[in-house]
Amino acid sequence: MTQLALVIDLNVCVGCHACVTSCKQWNTSGTAGALADLNPYGADPSGTFFNRVQTFEVGEFPNTQTVHFPKSCLHCEDPPCVPVCPTGASYKRKEDGIVLVDYDKCIGCKYCSWACPYGAREFDEKRKVMTKCTLCVDRVTDQTQPLAERKPACVLACPSNARLFGDVHDPESVVSKAIAERGGYQLMPEWGTRPANHYLPRRKTELTIHPEDLERVDNPLKIDGKQPELAHRDPGREDFAT
Repeated sequence: MTQLALVIDLNVCVGCHACVTSCKQWNTSGTAGALADLNPYGADPSGTFFNRVQTFEVGEFPNTQTVHFPKSCLHCEDPPCVPVCPTGASYKRKEDGIVLVDYDKCIGCKYCSWACPYGAREFDEKRKVMTKCTLCVDRVTDQTQPLAERKPACVLACPSNARLFGDVHDPESVVSKAIAERGGYQLMPEWGTRPANHYLPRRKTELTIHPEDLERVDNPLKIDGKQPELAHRDPGREDFAT
């Protein structure tokens, strides 16, 4: 069975929030929107986002690191949000494993958000329905899109390629290979939800500095201690003096 999912490389995520803004833009204008933003710049902002990036420090001074941790719905293979829904609004697609919400059936009871151990569901205060990451299902299944574009908006927007997308049940997929080669792990596996999304752990990179790299080198633009003249320049006042 196909199980589409995201694999997020924590080693290269720079916390730029490009995934957050692209997700918001695409889904607000797509089949999932419009996502509410109520008083977004006030003292008590309220908004609906499918993807958020949490930034925190780990370690003790002076050996500390800044970690950027993107988090959205993990599209669990055994999602606890589905069986608690009294109307069947929350469901998991058989063809690709994506967990979705049928807004026409949702009554806003919030049972699914209480059942989710990851806090991945967001209540839309304006429409009074529960919302969540859809893996841009309207985009990834659009046959009119070029194959390279059939990916979630967050994946296409990531400048550091920290987000991978594919079928985690396919051993030859880019996500399965990344999980196997990099020791990808699931978030909070003790809950037994079997999250489809995986994270690639951070790695320590050793920096080797050679002695010759520490030697001061003169600026190669300098010639005999003088800056070379520009080949082309704008005329100055002296060029027109009589």
